Amino acid sequence: MKNLQRLIPILEWLPNYTRSRFKGDFIAGITVAIILIPQGIAYALIAGLPPIYGLYCALVPQLVYAVFGSSRQVAIGPVAMDSLIVATGVSTLALAGSDSYIAIAILLAFMVGGIQFLLGVFRLGFVVNFLSKPVISGFTSAVALTIGINQFRNLFGVDFIQSDQIQYVLEDIWFTITDFNSHTTIIGLISVTVIIILRKINKKIPNALIVVVAGILTIRYFGNDFVDVAIVKDIPSGLPSFSFPELDISQMKELLPIALTLVMVGYLETISIGKSLEAKQDEYKIRPNQELMALGLSNMIGSWFKAYPSTSSFSRSAINQESGATTGMASLVSVFMVLITLLFLTPLFYHLPKTVLAAIIIVAVFGLVNIKEAI
Repeated sequence: MKNLQRLIPILEWLPNYTRSRFKGDFIAGITVAIILIPQGIAYALIAGLPPIYGLYCALVPQLVYAVFGSSRQVAIGPVAMDSLIVATGVSTLALAGSDSYIAIAILLAFMVGGIQFLLGVFRLGFVVNFLSKPVISGFTSAVALTIGINQFRNLFGVDFIQSDQIQYVLEDIWFTITDFNSHTTIIGLISVTVIIILRKINKKIPNALIVVVAGILTIRYFGNDFVDVAIVKDIPSGLPSFSFPELDISQMKELLPIALTLVMVGYLETISIGKSLEAKQDEYKIRPNQELMALGLSNMIGSWFKAYPSTSSFSRSAINQESGATTGMASLVSVFMVLITLLFLTPLFYHLPKTVLAAIIIVAVFGLVNIKEAI
């Protein structure tokens, strides 16, 4: 039984689960889901995917991690960092948003999961210790700047060129910024300001949800005054269908460097946040190799249900713990909320202005630029 519990950590806490624990887990699960749903939609756009894929990414991977993860408070799902790396790697092979782009992003999740799982099985968690922090920091900062600046087209409503070569984007912004759409810009800049202020007041406030709701209500009820503001429009409802990613060997060879980057970065993020949460309690211990296997299974099985690469979120994990989560039940509650959203609530996002999503993305990714580390 002990060996089985080590392989499937949910068996350590579920048999002795009490009603008194459920209150904290339930509140934490709802709180995380409220933040996760608008973030998922925004992060899918960072990755160059249709918004619905952010919600797919928040569904099965989170469920699998709740069963196999050794941390009981880490929140798994779409994150800005992994979405950035997906966009950087996949955009060289296909046009963002196209069917082939989506298929490659899902294949990438399968590859990342397979590598993580094998590293865990062969107990190679220590390999990450050899990854230099300045290299990861520099890579993160560069990609964050590139993605953030590319979002200015949605923030200002100007059709700037999109490129992974930042100098061309900045040049185009310099010459065409005067063409900005005033309504789009006002809504976008107010959203950025509100998110930053609410973050400073209390990180537990669901700032993304607040600006999303405000943006939707503004367009819904004052739409005649804002006809020139681009909106998300239809997000399909329903659950992702089951299918295996198409294994194209030549494509997999091209994706391997980006897959290895995602493996390392995803594992580092999970171990970092997991260790910091572990230090605040004495009920469980993080097991690095188990975390690799759990992440691997989350990404592999997630890819069968149309998820792109996912890992743990620093912000959502911290909020999960602060809101009272003590077990993986909180993640199961979040999964249920995402399920309800996919089945019934996606039409509510029809009037969501793209500039609001750009604001969420810009604040999230510019927060990843680490100037101190560079100095």
